[in-house]
Amino acid sequence: MSTYALESVFQPGSVAVVGASPRARSLGRLVLRQLRDGGFAGPIGLVNPRYREIDGVPAVPRLADLPFVPELVVIAAPPADVAGVARAAAVHGARAAIVLTRDMGEGPGSHNAALAEVARAHGLRIMGPNCLGVIAPHARLFASFAAHMPVAGDLALISQSGAVAAGMIEWSRPRGIGFSAVASLGDALDVDFADLLDYFATDRRTRAILLYVERIRDARKFLSAARAAARAKPVVVVKPGRHARYAPDDTARAASLATPDAVYDAAFRRAGLLRVHALDELFAAAEALARLRMPQGPRLAVMTNGIGIGKLALDRLIDMGGTRAELSEATVQTLDAALPRGWSRRNAVDMLGDADGPRYAATLEALLEDRSNDAVLVLQVPTVLSSPQDTADAVVATLAAHRHDAAPKPTLAVWIGDDADARRTLDEAGVPAFDSEADAVRGFMYLVRHREAQRALMETPPSLQDDGVVDVDAARALVTSALAAGRRGLDPDATAHLFALYGIPLAAARACVDAAEAGRAAETLLEPGGRVTVRLTPPEKALQADIDGVRHGLTSVEAVRAAAETLLAAARRLGPEAGIDGVTVQPVVERPRARELIAGIVDDPTFGPVVVFGRGGTAGDVIDDRALALPPLDLRLAHELIGRTRVSRILKAHRDVPAADERAIARVLVKLAQMAADIPELDAVDINPLLADDDGVLALDARVGIAPVKRLHRGRGHPRFAIFPYPSEWERTITLANGAEAFVRPVRPEDDGMFRRFFDKVSSEDLRLRFFSAVRHFSHEFIARLTQLDYARSIALAAIDPDSGEMLGAVRLLADANYDTGEYGIMVRSDLKGAGLGWHLMRIMIEYAAWQGLRTVEGQVLRENTTMLAMCRQLGFRVETDPDDATIAIVRLPVAGATG
Repeated sequence: MSTYALESVFQPGSVAVVGASPRARSLGRLVLRQLRDGGFAGPIGLVNPRYREIDGVPAVPRLADLPFVPELVVIAAPPADVAGVARAAAVHGARAAIVLTRDMGEGPGSHNAALAEVARAHGLRIMGPNCLGVIAPHARLFASFAAHMPVAGDLALISQSGAVAAGMIEWSRPRGIGFSAVASLGDALDVDFADLLDYFATDRRTRAILLYVERIRDARKFLSAARAAARAKPVVVVKPGRHARYAPDDTARAASLATPDAVYDAAFRRAGLLRVHALDELFAAAEALARLRMPQGPRLAVMTNGIGIGKLALDRLIDMGGTRAELSEATVQTLDAALPRGWSRRNAVDMLGDADGPRYAATLEALLEDRSNDAVLVLQVPTVLSSPQDTADAVVATLAAHRHDAAPKPTLAVWIGDDADARRTLDEAGVPAFDSEADAVRGFMYLVRHREAQRALMETPPSLQDDGVVDVDAARALVTSALAAGRRGLDPDATAHLFALYGIPLAAARACVDAAEAGRAAETLLEPGGRVTVRLTPPEKALQADIDGVRHGLTSVEAVRAAAETLLAAARRLGPEAGIDGVTVQPVVERPRARELIAGIVDDPTFGPVVVFGRGGTAGDVIDDRALALPPLDLRLAHELIGRTRVSRILKAHRDVPAADERAIARVLVKLAQMAADIPELDAVDINPLLADDDGVLALDARVGIAPVKRLHRGRGHPRFAIFPYPSEWERTITLANGAEAFVRPVRPEDDGMFRRFFDKVSSEDLRLRFFSAVRHFSHEFIARLTQLDYARSIALAAIDPDSGEMLGAVRLLADANYDTGEYGIMVRSDLKGAGLGWHLMRIMIEYAAWQGLRTVEGQVLRENTTMLAMCRQLGFRVETDPDDATIAIVRLPVAGATG
């Protein structure tokens, strides 16, 4: 349902409480008191058949007996009564309910199941059950048993834990940090993180969103909403359980690297969320987001009257990945004139221990004017020669003079000691004052990381220009055949075939069922002076049975036969239940300067397939060096994944060792992600080691696990990907009225250049008709929003000339958060009007809307755009005048075949 009726949760016109009693600790009674004390302006009703009044509020036996229809109902009834109360509320006209009741049970036959059925049948939105309630300070709604109403502000807090939500409210009050809303999800039977992210992403009173996450149920829904919200405003998340692990599994090194928290971390990163690891960090991030402007980069300038604390601040900055700003020559000259001899003449700027207000003002002025830094940290250490209050006054006055700058710099403050008056002066002026230099630097870096995440969402990836077309049908046939034979993994020959289809270099290997066949394989694979390895197949079965299943460095056919016979004899003693199929013979590869890496795909129960990369070989077992990413991947994401590991450093050239081919490594990671997208039955891929040097990459050992598909996600698209992959099924060729052909495909992130060239061939008049105003320049951010799509909720289809590769036109469809209505936009190159391209694109877009289950397609068209309006009428759209603007027509089309 997403945002449907959520305005009734956070901005209701009326509220009823069901379940209050005269008991002192009655939740219903407490919430009733909170609603009244909070100043809610609408009518408040009380329903309890056993009492005539509670705390002076008249009670009625039933919701239908109230003199008004409550928009929101707060339920604090016993578990067995909750579903009935919710049903009565929905029938009476309520739109939402907050269920405080706990112990509702789980699964079929439970009270929770009954409540869920009521919500589905009647469209009643449910917050909870087992939640702290909802607080919306701007609406004076205090429908919660938290201790206090928070100050009204612009931070939205969404928490799975009521205790965390209550704790954050108490922390915020003395600091003057305000909230637009506090929502406790509890069991999240209906309303979940994704719904609230969609709601607060467009809420004008919310500037940033804070999340406390324990677990995610619908990963695709969450990531789609989180990515959309993070594009609009900062989203900060904290999640416990960083050291939790899945059940032990020794069969794959890659699987052991993908801990639950590491997968969550990869998901948060991919969505553009800012992750912190403790509540105090969430608090610090909240304060930074509430008080600070966004910096342009990571360069921080520090000014202080005590060089020691300035050095500590810079150390912390570098530890956290920030940049120590340089002082421009002009700034040094300015400060030479303003500061006494002996000042540091570098960052940190040491103004010396007797620095007074005027000295602070002059230094801050110089740093604010210096373009070599992105933010300023002001440190004040009390001495008998300095006045904290005078210094605070000087800082505030200086910043006030820059308040109307085009891009005011963030300025942070640390006043060591307990001078309450100075801190109050800073606070009232909106200057965040932190308790320590470490807290201040951390707050700054939260903002830097958020900005970097936003830039990453907008970056254009390079294309795989040398990429060949994969025979996906052949790849799927390999897996289907193995599953039909009852296998849960591909044998070495099938693995080699699969890797060849995807262009991943794999060392030669032969699967053999007995020693004689192993000898024949050795005759082929052994080169003069060469060596081979013989191992039991599959090797994980040998590990599970605790067999020494490998023989290395064999130099003759006879040695190979003997080794195979010895290994197979050991396997036979275990019986058929050991699952040993035979042996694999593989040449020993000599690449002395190659780095040993690991790459693979693991399957996470929440997020589905995950790409793993890190240090491989035997060293990988003792060095925890890995990074994870959710597929699909492009080259930019793959390079970023590599860069998050320590092993990436030794991929660079050092001493007499040339740099490894990082593009080849990135290409393998992209191909693994593509493999997982093409073959949902792929359960695991483990390449260990993946050798990499200046000649490229070579998978020395690879295992592929397979399993019947277990769908993680409802609806269209890949059944297991948390991120909707590129919908290749919507690629097609169309024939235009002039007989020419055009290739239509979904837009990809690397299409930035193609769009720019397209806009160059669209007339200024056509641009005005499309965008409703004159457009002269298309920024990178604007193009990124057209090309970097979340296919779960939007699609853009480009028609491309198959010969030149140039774009001829495009149509876009963006679904609303409720997946009910899609808004379209279309543009065709100005020199192609009349060729029927627009008609083709509109028909495909409507077909896609039906495929996605949308009920309606709508758009805005200028009244003067008669050609577009005529086509809409021919396609069956209803044309109406926009009630707010007579120059605009609203066109709507019910989508045939829509479901849901």
